[in-house]
Amino acid sequence: MPITDAGRDYLAQAGIGASVTAFNNANAHIGVGDSTTAFAVGQTDLQASTNKTRKAMDATYPSGGVNVLTFRSTFATGDANFAWQEWGVFNDPSAGIMLNRKVESLGTKTSTQTWQFTVVLTITAA
Repeated sequence: MPITDAGRDYLAQAGIGASVTAFNNANAHIGVGDSTTAFAVGQTDLQASTNKTRKAMDATYPSGGVNVLTFRSTFATGDANFAWQEWGVFNDPSAGIMLNRKVESLGTKTSTQTWQFTVVLTITAA
């Protein structure tokens, strides 16, 4: 999973105890958009110009375990009704840090559907 430069810098700052906005239930969001622009480490937001939406965490998320972080948001019938081509994890509803971004076709959500989106990030050392 590609991590952004901003995500890398955030983790470094958090590691030394700097004051950062946590990726906790109050702040974390999953964002989806319809851009197919390739991932680049310098990106700070989803690349869609208009069709992009961020949703807050479901209750009890994010959760963590041994080298794993799990984020989950529910997109209701009125949310993000477009082709989902990109997604990322954020620590703010409209600004903040984009930890990662992934470009992949997840299908087209319509107004008759509710989608629950789970992101599992596995932390490994090279």
